[in-house]
Amino acid sequence: MTVEGPGLIFTIISFLAAISVLVFVHEWGHYIVARLFGVRVEVFSIGFGPEIWGRTDRHGTRWKVSALPIGGYVRFFGDANEASRAREDIERLTPEEQAVSFHHKSVGARMAIVAAGPVINFLFAILIYAALFVSFGQSYQPPEVTEVLPDSPAAAAGLEPGDRIVRVAGTRTETARDLVRVVGLYPGLPVEIEVVRAGAHFTREVRLARVVQTDRFGNEYARGQLGVRLGGEREVHSLDPARALVAAGAETVDMVRMMLVATGQVIMGVRSVDDLGGPVRIAKITGEQASLGLVAFIEFIALISINLGLVNLFPIPMLDGGHLLFLIVEGLKGSPLNPRLQELGYLVGLALILTLMLFLTWNDLQSL
Repeated sequence: MTVEGPGLIFTIISFLAAISVLVFVHEWGHYIVARLFGVRVEVFSIGFGPEIWGRTDRHGTRWKVSALPIGGYVRFFGDANEASRAREDIERLTPEEQAVSFHHKSVGARMAIVAAGPVINFLFAILIYAALFVSFGQSYQPPEVTEVLPDSPAAAAGLEPGDRIVRVAGTRTETARDLVRVVGLYPGLPVEIEVVRAGAHFTREVRLARVVQTDRFGNEYARGQLGVRLGGEREVHSLDPARALVAAGAETVDMVRMMLVATGQVIMGVRSVDDLGGPVRIAKITGEQASLGLVAFIEFIALISINLGLVNLFPIPMLDGGHLLFLIVEGLKGSPLNPRLQELGYLVGLALILTLMLFLTWNDLQSL
């Protein structure tokens, strides 16, 4: 049974709220670390294009909201543009100007400033998960088999009621939720599972079934299925802040691992590119999650924050990962890359990103 999705206005407002928060957090990471290293920040923008609203603080930073709300940037003193390329007269700055210029800081300092954006996205997700665990506790159910469905991959592998599945495809499955999530990543694919039966460990290789599931909003997802029912007593563990932070860190690492596995499957052609979503699909899902309540919306923001941090670390020019790659090369060779090579890299990176965005948007429109 499906339910009617949220209205267009609600979806747009939810999406803009979520993306604005995440962009602010990401750019604030760059900003605060740059300030710690004494770099002057000239512009802190949410969005691109013409300025809608802005103010200049006592440090000379222009805080503004721009017309195109997807994305944002921080421009440092010495930058020629939003991509943080050095301006042409960078070597003619006075000693006082060099002291606050991003491009005159050490390679290590610049790497820290660039990496701070993605890192704070991960930290933000950890804080969200930790707050949820403190407020509502952490649900726990053991990955224990209570029933093996006939003619299923589990039946073919010889699983029995009472078995405990502790590892799938090399990933530990400490809870039933872990098991469901990991199995779902491998639709129709062979995986190795580790099982505990009467205290003894053994492994089996099993080809998971591929099933298409439909959520309450009518969205379809291909998932792997083992063919077991899980039981065991479900418990909610109340966590103090310290334990919640540890659990939240583990949850964030699990999310990163799942995203990397899914991305690798798309690159290798195992998973269809139709599973990739662009801004339209993300906006749609954001509205759907917001319609389920504040907790679901906040949890989805944590998930997107992890995704934003991870994608920005990909070594593609125009992204933080590409910038970090240039800085690593500079550190190894003792001098910056040839400006023409950097310019070419930025152009290739921009072309890749625009092509990917157009492709994903087309995917979104086709699915809608």
